[in-house]
Amino acid sequence: MSADTGTSTTSAPTTPQRAKRQPQPIPESHRDLFEKKALAHLATLMPNGSPQVTPLWVMLDAEGYVIVNSARGRQKDRNMRARPQVALSIGDPDNPQRYIQVRGRVVEVTEEGANDVINQLAMKYNGRPYTFQAGQTRVTYKIRPDHVQARG
Repeated sequence: MSADTGTSTTSAPTTPQRAKRQPQPIPESHRDLFEKKALAHLATLMPNGSPQVTPLWVMLDAEGYVIVNSARGRQKDRNMRARPQVALSIGDPDNPQRYIQVRGRVVEVTEEGANDVINQLAMKYNGRPYTFQAGQTRVTYKIRPDHVQARG
């Protein structure tokens, strides 16, 4: 936690070889799924290895990393901090045969700028700023796509 900003940034546990990997590109044919009001379904790993799946808002950054946001202390937050391997899928709301799935690794967890990220996502999905809950700390996760499969 930074004393001057009250926020924290951590990198998820990784090996030097994995840290150098670049994100696998999201195909142009399916990048629009990150721009539509399509929910992603994020799978994280519980302490016993079983999957935990959550529908959530998602966006893609300019470098090709998948960006998601949650509140500190939620199950997916605890899971991603401890076990950074994740998978997500986004189905096209206009064509159920069209989707993208991404397997990757959380490479950054940060509270810095997380309120701005959740506001951007709220505007995209709801058309209005996010309604913050008292005492809630927002967290942003940067996911490096390692395996991408697009269909339809």
